[in-house]
Amino acid sequence: MATIASNAPSSASSADINDLEEIWEWVESFDAVLQEGGPQLAKRILQQIRQRAQAAGLEVPFTANTPYVNTIPLSHQPPYPGDQEMERRIKSLVRWNALAMVIRANRVEHNIGGHISTFGSAATLFEVGFNHFFRARSSSFEGDSVYFQGHAAPGVYARAFLEGRLSVEKLENFRRELKPGGGLSSYPHPWLMPEFWENPTVSMGLGPIMAIYQARFNRYLENRGLKPATDAKVWAFLGDGETDEPESLGAITLASREGLDNLIFVINCNLQRLDGPVRGNGRIVQELEAAFRGAGWNVIKVLWGTDWDPLFEKDTDSLLMNRLGNLLDGEAQKLSVESGAYVRQHIFGSDPRLLAMVEGYSDEQLRTLKLGGHDPRKVYAAYKAAAEHRGSPTVILARTIKGYGLGESGEGKNVTHQQKKLNEDELRHFRSRFQIPIKDAQVADAPFYRPPENSPELKYLKARREELGGYVPKRSVRSKPLVADHEELFQEFYTGSEGREVSTTMAFVSMLRKMLRDPEIGKLVVPIVPDEARTFGMESLFRNFGIYSSRGQLYEPVDMHTLLYYKEAKDGQILEEGITEAGSMSSFIAAGSAYATHGINTIPFFIYYSMFGLQRIGDLIWAAADTRCRGFLLGGTAGRTTLSGEGLQHQDGNSHVLALSVPTLKAYDPAFAYELAIIINDGIDRMYKKGENVFYYITVMNEPYAMPTMPEGSREGILKGMYRFRAASNPKAKLRAQLFGSGAILREAIKAQEILQEKYNVAADVWSVTSYKSLYYDGIETERWNYLHPGEKPRVPYVTQCLADAPGVLVAASDYLKTLPNLIDKWMPRHLASLGTDGFGRSEGRASLRDFFEVDSRFITVATLYELAREGKVQADLVNKAIADFGINADKPNPVTV
Repeated sequence: MATIASNAPSSASSADINDLEEIWEWVESFDAVLQEGGPQLAKRILQQIRQRAQAAGLEVPFTANTPYVNTIPLSHQPPYPGDQEMERRIKSLVRWNALAMVIRANRVEHNIGGHISTFGSAATLFEVGFNHFFRARSSSFEGDSVYFQGHAAPGVYARAFLEGRLSVEKLENFRRELKPGGGLSSYPHPWLMPEFWENPTVSMGLGPIMAIYQARFNRYLENRGLKPATDAKVWAFLGDGETDEPESLGAITLASREGLDNLIFVINCNLQRLDGPVRGNGRIVQELEAAFRGAGWNVIKVLWGTDWDPLFEKDTDSLLMNRLGNLLDGEAQKLSVESGAYVRQHIFGSDPRLLAMVEGYSDEQLRTLKLGGHDPRKVYAAYKAAAEHRGSPTVILARTIKGYGLGESGEGKNVTHQQKKLNEDELRHFRSRFQIPIKDAQVADAPFYRPPENSPELKYLKARREELGGYVPKRSVRSKPLVADHEELFQEFYTGSEGREVSTTMAFVSMLRKMLRDPEIGKLVVPIVPDEARTFGMESLFRNFGIYSSRGQLYEPVDMHTLLYYKEAKDGQILEEGITEAGSMSSFIAAGSAYATHGINTIPFFIYYSMFGLQRIGDLIWAAADTRCRGFLLGGTAGRTTLSGEGLQHQDGNSHVLALSVPTLKAYDPAFAYELAIIINDGIDRMYKKGENVFYYITVMNEPYAMPTMPEGSREGILKGMYRFRAASNPKAKLRAQLFGSGAILREAIKAQEILQEKYNVAADVWSVTSYKSLYYDGIETERWNYLHPGEKPRVPYVTQCLADAPGVLVAASDYLKTLPNLIDKWMPRHLASLGTDGFGRSEGRASLRDFFEVDSRFITVATLYELAREGKVQADLVNKAIADFGINADKPNPVTV
């Protein structure tokens, strides 16, 4: 009562005071319930009161935020289990070596880059994990997966150096990977460091979404009985600025919906991104808390260090809590670079009662009040609570200072992200602040420092890691190769469809069904589809194999009484991801790397609209390559002219060109079922028997037609990229041509072959080009070998070998950009004329689209005649006549410009 009255304004009426007294009585009653009945009863009472208020029509204020204080109060904070002083010394050595690594690299190679400040803010967050939580993989335990914040990589390297896992030479070659002895990659890159890094986390935003789907995939494997259930965690470390990336927060509702209590996000809230504050005019911690709490996550805030505990104990009226909660992030950032006197004035000077709280504090004590993310005790409490929490994922929001430890050179300043150099005085300050045993005379050289092997620091460090199962991060391939011959699965597709019209997509689904039933690989196949299963004719798989749901099927589907009803099951095999290509690709990465993560050879088949793959989620596909993924990407309804009606945004003429940029991605554009069967069978052999770190992109179409029998001797050509599908009926004809078709347009080339023979006496061979990328890679590899071995017999590109005895003009037609066939022009014996689908798509039928883009049989025929005219074999008038006979408007706009 006295407290309430003393806080009332002097002008308050007796009615106001009576209201305050009434409120206080209710507060006291609630405190009594909490104390005597416990928190669960208190929660139920609050819920009932809220419901009664809403039923009475009262507008109940909503907030997803909790007060701006630590979620875990001091009274609930567990004792710290380690030697905190020893861990401080180890952390300081890690800080120094991380700093030295970046500084030394930039002295040798100006602006080689590297980041000091991110790890400066995250060091305690990492070290508490390394010492007490991150469990390594072993023969008996799958271990935790840790997605390290990419810009903090120097700190992870520095710790591995202390552990004896990385040499001085490696640290010297940070970001200089081509030096003798090898170096260290800029960020976590499994492709470049395949025994060290597990998960690529740069570019920013990809780590969080991949971590979510990794945690879900772990549960998928458990529920399907492919691995035992464990309490292994997926940890994802990210920056507060990184949460602006749509991928960072775009899948957080999936994590809560799936109850992924094996997932822990740690967001390093240093309030800064690259150029300035994350939310200078706002409060990023509160913003993120609202987003995650609203999505159903368990949120733990770690804002204030132990130094603040006595102040909060004095804060009986919540004055300090409210003052700190009302600070804008721009103001909070400024506090980290100002003096203690400034802190006293701007934080505590706003109210005499706040000033009274810090009467016994010096300015230096106020200046060095530690934030929660730099306090091991607070961080440990949060990690322990997160690891023990059940029922939902957890996010830890930890307040830190960017560039912590850099002092005047960059601590908390906007320039700190780009900080790569320190002068001698700044190095000496850093050395002294963290008590690094390096003499003054050596400081300027920024030498690496590792204590003797029998030092207390290294003994402690190694003992902690031994107790946690070994070192982290560490990547190892533990899966065993497949052993069976799976040729018989694909045999039926070599003989054609006997006149029955099917699309290559339908053929793929038939192959997938057979693979799912195979005794060896059936359980390993992971079909992934982003809410387009019915589009791709996959609904027939629902009933037999089920759609994965961690909760099973708690309802009766509307189509329950039909043959192909929507069947969800806890042990379902199909990952039907909803409308999210990014999420589906993240599942693909989790499944495609399970051979290393879990020692399980899961075989993902991810099918999607081809336009929404490499064009839309190319960054994740690049990350899949970095992760050394294996599996199959199926670009469905592929090509610019096969997807009738859908129009500009859906019609893909780009993906095979974009696939060129991913070195380990094998790209194929098959036209027939037997080609598709050969390619998939080869992929299983290369990836899962021979253990090659490649993955496949295969385009499939929805256009039905009769599938022919596989020509004898074509297997090698299908895999290498081209083979002669049909030779000319009159090879001794005077006028000759070679026609190259692929995918959807191969049948147009076959029609053109017939037209050229019947109308113009031109004998043309037809070639099926299954992979321009394979032909291109073969050509540039051959050229490279030749110029590096000038004294040896030159090698011949496969394209050149194929066409050595192929007379006549050369014409290629593709459902993709003209640049695709032009890639191999230089290895052709003569000039190659290319037709393609450059330009925006249109909503139209296939025939109209192929006319619009000038890739149908008529245009292939005209292009062939024109090439013959250029060589003087026919008259130009014949070309003009053909244009007129085919009804082609020679003056129609170029499709690339309209």
